[in-house]
Amino acid sequence: MLAQDRFAISILRYYIYIENSIDRRIAQRLAGLRAERGWTLQTLASRTGISRASLSRIERSELSPTASMLTSLCRQYGLPLSRLMAEAENEPPSVVRADQQVAWKDPASSYVRRIVSPPHPHLKGEMVEVTLPAGASVSYDVSPLPGLEHHLWMLEGTLDLEIEGTSRFVCGGKRPARYIISFVHP
Repeated sequence: MLAQDRFAISILRYYIYIENSIDRRIAQRLAGLRAERGWTLQTLASRTGISRASLSRIERSELSPTASMLTSLCRQYGLPLSRLMAEAENEPPSVVRADQQVAWKDPASSYVRRIVSPPHPHLKGEMVEVTLPAGASVSYDVSPLPGLEHHLWMLEGTLDLEIEGTSRFVCGGKRPARYIISFVHP
């Protein structure tokens, strides 16, 4: 095989990977949610405080959104982040094995969010495992869905949690904090 052919195959594999990555599927779902509502990028920018250019780049999968951006977008669409990630999947399975669970890494805080429950639109509950690096923090303005219950189960490390107005999770320990958040939909 010629070097040119190997290079072309490598590029093709890269684009196939990008097309199928979770970031790409989230971007496509976000674009679909905006289109379903008939909103322009400017309308969504005004509602979220995220620039129109950033929203456009997010929807084209040119920019990986932060947890804060995704939370703001989900609030406008009336769904929790875990539901957005579940909807980005092709077909909802009834069981998701550990090696097949969707994981997403926040580019701002490097926290990793992994959906451990099967993503299904008719389930009233969801479970998400979060690993927050030592010294990192992540903040959420308000719940994206009124009446959404949150239950936290601490697995490892320490976590400082502020819930007044803005929810803020801070890992002040020397090692990562790992916890499960269970969501119960209204």
